[in-house]
Amino acid sequence: MKRRNLSFTESKKAPEKSRMWDMTFTFSMVVFFVLVIAITLGVLLTFVLYKAGVFVADDGTTVLSSRAMFVVVLFLMFSSVVIGLIFAHYVSDAPLRPFRTVIRAMDRLASGDFSVRVSFTNPALPYEFYELQDSFNKMAEELGNTEILRSDFVHNFSHEFKTPINSMRGFAKLLQKGGLTEEEQKEYLAIIVHESERLSALATNVLNLTKIENQTIATEKAEYDLAEQLRRTVLMLEPKWSAKNLEPDIDIPDRLPFTANADLLNQIWINLLDNAIKFSRDGGTLGVSLRENAAHVICSVRDTGIGMDDATKKHIFDKFYQGDTSHATEGNGIGLAVVKKIVDLYNGTIDVDSEPGKGSVFTVTLPK
Repeated sequence: MKRRNLSFTESKKAPEKSRMWDMTFTFSMVVFFVLVIAITLGVLLTFVLYKAGVFVADDGTTVLSSRAMFVVVLFLMFSSVVIGLIFAHYVSDAPLRPFRTVIRAMDRLASGDFSVRVSFTNPALPYEFYELQDSFNKMAEELGNTEILRSDFVHNFSHEFKTPINSMRGFAKLLQKGGLTEEEQKEYLAIIVHESERLSALATNVLNLTKIENQTIATEKAEYDLAEQLRRTVLMLEPKWSAKNLEPDIDIPDRLPFTANADLLNQIWINLLDNAIKFSRDGGTLGVSLRENAAHVICSVRDTGIGMDDATKKHIFDKFYQGDTSHATEGNGIGLAVVKKIVDLYNGTIDVDSEPGKGSVFTVTLPK
C-alpha cells in the first residue's frame, strides 16, 4: 500500500509579541474612543445649538426653562450615544473579522475538511490572533494525520485478517470437495494450520498492543537476569534462524541484573529477533549484543537483510506499516509498534541504522 505523507507542516510564524497590540488593550481603546466620540458629539451639538440661539432670545433671556433645557441636552446626549454605538458597530467589525474567519474554518473542519488552514496577513492584528492561527492550524494538521492513520489502520487490519481467512476457506473447500491425493491433503492441511497460526499471532499482537497502549507506566517490576532472558529468546527462535541457515553472532555477558517487567521486555526481544530473522537473506548473520554503562543497558539486534530506505525508517514503528509493500515476507506490522510502546513506557529509546541492501541494526537503550 502506498504510504501517504504524515509530516507536520509548520504554521506561519506569528509576529513578535513585542511588536503587536495586545487584544485587551485594543478593545479597551475602541470602547474608550466610542465614549469620547459620543460625549464630544453631545457637547458639540449643545454648543452649536447654543450659538444658533436656540436656548437664548435676542434680548438675552433664556427661551427654555431649565427642565426643558435638561430634556433637550439629555436628548442630544442620547442621540450621541446612539450615533456612537452605530459607529462602534462598524469600527468593531474589523477586529471581529478574524474571529469570523476562524469560525468558518472550524465549520469546514467539523464537516471533515482537514485541509483547511487559517492565515492572517495583517501585521496590525493583536498577537493573540496569531496564537489562535497557529493553534488552529496545528489542530487541523493533527486531526488530518489522525484520520489518515485511522483509515490506514482499518484498511490494513481488514487486509491482514481477510488474507489468511480466505486462504483457509479456499483450502478447506478443496478438502471438502474430495478427490485429492494423500500428499495434497497433507499439504493443504499444513497450509490451513500455518494460516491459522498466522491469524492467531496477529490477534495476539493486536491484543498485546491494545493492552500496552492503555498503560501509562510500567508495572510489576522485579530484578531478573536480562542476559539470561536474551539467551533464552535466541534459543527459542532457533528453529526459525536455523531454517534460513543464519549464523548467530552473540555477544552477551554471563549475567546482567536488571529491574523491569520481564514479560514486557521479553516482547521487545522476541519481536526484534523475529523481525531480523524474517528480513535476513539465507546464509546471513544474526547479531545480538548486550552491554551496560553507568546509567543504561544497551541491546542491539543486527541482520544482514534487505535493509531500509529513509522513507521506510520514518514509519517503521507505525501500526500495520510494512516496508515490504509486496508482502513477500510474513508479518503484520504490529511487532515493532509493540516494541516502540514498551520502550517508551520505560523512558528508553530505540534507534535504527539501516541502508538498502546493507541490513539493519535496531538498538534499544533502557535506563537503569
